This record gives sequence, structure tokens and C-alpha cells, in this order.
Amino acid sequence: MSDTDTRDGEHGLRTPIVAVLGHVDHGKTSLLDKIRGSTVIEGEAGAITQHIGATAIPLDVVSKVAGSLIDPSDFDLPGLLFIDTPGHHSFTTLRSRGGALADIAILVVDVNDGFQPQTLEAINILKQSQTPFVVAANKIDTVPGWKPNEDAPIQQTKEAQSDRASSMLDEKLYEVIGELSDEGFTADMYWRVQDFRGNIGVVPVSAETGEGIPDLLTVLMGLAQRYMKEDMAIDVTGPGAGTVLEVKEEKGFGTTLDVVLYDGTIREDETIVVGGMDDPIVTDVRAILKPRPLAEIRTEDRFEKVEEIAAASGVKIAAPELDRAMAGAPVRVVRDRDIEEVIAEVRAELSEIEVETQEQGVVVKADTLGSLEAIANAMDEAEIPVMRAEVGDVAPRDISVASTANEDKHKTILAFNVDLLADAEQRAEESDVKLFESGVIYRLIEEYEEYVEELERAQQETVLDNITRPSRFQILQDHTFRQNDPAVVGVEILAGTVKKNSNVVKFEGNDPTRVGQLKGIQEQGEDVDEARSGNRVSVAIDGPTVGRQIEEGDELWIEIPEKHAKILEQELSDDIPADELEALKMYLDKQRKRDPFWGK
Repeated sequence: MSDTDTRDGEHGLRTPIVAVLGHVDHGKTSLLDKIRGSTVIEGEAGAITQHIGATAIPLDVVSKVAGSLIDPSDFDLPGLLFIDTPGHHSFTTLRSRGGALADIAILVVDVNDGFQPQTLEAINILKQSQTPFVVAANKIDTVPGWKPNEDAPIQQTKEAQSDRASSMLDEKLYEVIGELSDEGFTADMYWRVQDFRGNIGVVPVSAETGEGIPDLLTVLMGLAQRYMKEDMAIDVTGPGAGTVLEVKEEKGFGTTLDVVLYDGTIREDETIVVGGMDDPIVTDVRAILKPRPLAEIRTEDRFEKVEEIAAASGVKIAAPELDRAMAGAPVRVVRDRDIEEVIAEVRAELSEIEVETQEQGVVVKADTLGSLEAIANAMDEAEIPVMRAEVGDVAPRDISVASTANEDKHKTILAFNVDLLADAEQRAEESDVKLFESGVIYRLIEEYEEYVEELERAQQETVLDNITRPSRFQILQDHTFRQNDPAVVGVEILAGTVKKNSNVVKFEGNDPTRVGQLKGIQEQGEDVDEARSGNRVSVAIDGPTVGRQIEEGDELWIEIPEKHAKILEQELSDDIPADELEALKMYLDKQRKRDPFWGK
């Protein structure tokens, strides 16, 4: 079906939309490039149409690449439309009514690395959106001893390998199948799968040599034809419906929308409703642009204007007042419908993606509605409260919002795939707002959690520094160096830490009596601020006289204020050494024999 062909009837079958997901470095982009490259070689130069953000590969080209694996007469779907930007980013952006815009996904897994954090993240997104997928087990050419057969179907090239290389590959593939099983999926080599709805097909491929690419295209085509044909039936001439892939400045056109159209047709001069940051935007289409054919793409003018375009296709729309449009938002053509009804439809779709916010929490900014939703889900799982979540770059007002948080750990902004406006950076530095930026959701959350841990550790340390710590020490026999003003005696520290300027008590039974204040500590003739358990030091105590209030052999304690004792017991008992904890327990026991509720 050509871009402007609206057929005689109202109904037609649209191209299934395919997205590519997987962990960084597992070969998503190379796989896409390989699919595009091998299809360009097999097709006539004009057969592969480059769309905005997508590449359409018609059925006859798919069947040329797949060779004997496909009989074109078995299919009536027009081909496959691959979304060009790989990753969850594009996948989550691409929403249609009630779920993901992609009809099928390819999950790319490196056979050597198996599942990595982003693979699991991708699987969660696929589960949530209930999108059927196949696994491309990539990099089979790196198996030791592998002899590549460029662009060959997988079973054919596998049979040509040595037994050792073939069985090593099997081992790696069964590990991937095992990991899928851990995530609740039954999976097998694609040629053994009978029902692709209940089982995941694993397709061994090499983005480097093209091996297995014929199989991958065959499986995608078969999946779409067998299970999705009904979903592909659209009203070709009906009012268009699509999703914004990106909002971009384009020379000569101002702000434009890159849109994936999945239903109906869009025509020049029509009124459209687009999801905006505040309210839906109502505007008129000035121009519909598509890339020039591959052969002409080097020309200065990269786009050609068309009067109308039908689904499924990637297209650029130029229209006024698009500055507040959002990536991931719906686009609807009004045509002969009531405009208020269409606005309500767009509002309803946007409200499905609203993130639940709390009174207190962090600020989240993301590049698209879809990624905002994916982050919100991940943060919910990690139990991180969100105070505000929005699409768009980090602006000064976001810093102002974050700076109003009550707790330091919430004075933060988590920014996913967005820019930081210049004046926002300066404002953040001035207002102690901490910024986290990443293009990977799990990293963003990990970095934030590490920061919170660090903050809490620092807060504990500050508290500890300002709290009187427990200690018990004994005056040594024959170690009185001065009787009073101040009394200077040699002591052995039995438990805890003795610090300068602490008050000293002596228990008569369970009654504590303050005997004075510890004014100085000397260790081997040197003045020190504190001394730990096990050491012998001389101390100067202001207040008592040796022989009256204190005697050689006496056990003395550092006096702990009741409030401090409570904090030590209830909050910091994990943060103090064992001997200090022991001293604390003994001190509390004595106090509680007198008053059972002391320090509680």
C-alpha cells in the first residue's frame, strides 16, 4: 500500500509496527541497521521507504531476504514498519489507545551476556503493555570456532558448523531460555514453537554477519499474519490517529511533530488535536512532510510535501502553536467529528498516563509521557515518593518546587533523557537542589538510592558527633598526681570513649552523683581530645578531691543526658562499637532500677 493509496473501499490492512528493545551494547542499533541494510540490497532502491522515525519494508522485499522460508502468497499484510530509534525510550513513548503502539517487539539479548538490568527492565515494560515479542539472541558469530555464512538462515548455517561450535551455541541459547523461564515465560527455539501466543520464540542471529536475519523477518511476518490480522484492519480513509514520537525545531517550518500514524489518514489543512503540557492543542496542519527516497536523501531539501498520508507510517507534521506539544502524546484528526468530543478523547488518553503524586517527594522530569510512566512505575516499586512528574527539560520552576521539600533527600530532581536549561543549573547550585541525570531508568533510581543512603549515613554521623557517648573507667591504685583543682588521676578505660568536657558521675548503688567535669586527657604526656576503651590515660577532673568525693579504685562513668541515652538506644545502637553498647546497657540498667521509664 503506497503512502497515499486509500484503496477503493474504506478498509485496508495496515503494516504491523515493530519496536526493538534490549540492554545497552547488546546490538539493538546494529540489528536495525542490518535489517535495513540487507533489505536495501535485496529490494530495488525505491522499494524501501524511509519514513520519519521508521523504515517500511514491503512484503516482497521481506520474502526476498527470507528466501525459501517465506511463501509470499501466504500473506496479505503489506510488510513491516520498523521504528528506527531502538530502546525502551521509543517503545514507552509509542503509545496508542490502551497500550503500546508497537504491535510486536524484538528483545535483543547478547548470547554471551544473557539478561542484564535493562533486559529485565524491557521485559517488565513488555509484560505491562502485553506486547507479543520474539527474542533475537544476538552475536552468535562470537562463539569460538564459528564460521560465518553471510545472511544465511540460522538452521542452514548452524548445520555447517563444527559440533563443538554448534553445541556451545546451544548451551548459550538454553541459558537465555532459562532466564526467560525465570521471568515467567515459556520459550524455545522458534522452529519448535507451535503457538507464539503462549510461547516465546528465540531466534539466533548475528547483526554482524546477517545470519538468522531471514528467520527473524519470517517469524515477525508470521506472527503478525497469524495473530494480528484483525488488529491490522483499519479504516484507511477515516480520520487519522497517531502518537507523537518527537517534538522538533525544523528549519523553515518552526516547531514540528514527528508522528507515527497507526490509523486512518491525515491531510493538509485539516484540524488536529495534540496532547499538550497544559491542555490539548487545537491547530491546523500546514504541511505533511516525508523524507525523500533513499536515493535522493543527500539533497539539500530532505523532505517532500505530500497532500495526505495513510497508516501505518512515520510522518512529520508542520503546524502553528506546537511549542507545548509532548512526545508520547496522542494526535487526532478532527474531520467531521465534534471538536469538543475529540478534545475530550485526547484528555482521556492523557489522564491514563498521569502519575500519582504525594504531598512530599522528589521531582521527576522525562522526555516523553511513556518514559514518565515507566519511571513512575519503577519508582513506585522502589518506594520513592514523587511530588511532581512532568514531561520536558529541567527549568528554573522545577528547582523552585524541589527546594520547597521538607527533607534533604526530597530536594532532588530525577531527570530522564532531558536537558538542563542554563538558568536552572545555576538556580540548583544556589538552592542546594541535587540533580540526577541519566538515560537509563534503573541507573537513575540506583544513583538516587545511593545518595539517600549517603545522606542518612552523614546525618547519623553528625548526630553521633553531637551526642554524649557512654563510657566507664576506673581510677588506678597509686596513680593520684594531684588531689584537687583539678584532681589529676591515672585511669583505665573499661568500655566506650572518654571525651574532654564531659560530666563525670559515680553510682552509689543505683543513684548517680555528679562528681565534676573532665577538663583534660593526656596519653603518654600528649594532650588528646578523647581516649578509647583499653587505654590507660591520665585525666584532669574539675570538682572533686581524691580521698573525699572520689577514691583510687573507684569506677566512674561519663554522664549521659536522658535524651541522648534514648537516641543511642533507639536509633544509633547499630552505629556504635560493641563495648560502647555494653556500657550503655549497664548505664541504663542502673538508671532503670531507680526509674523504670528512664531514657524511654
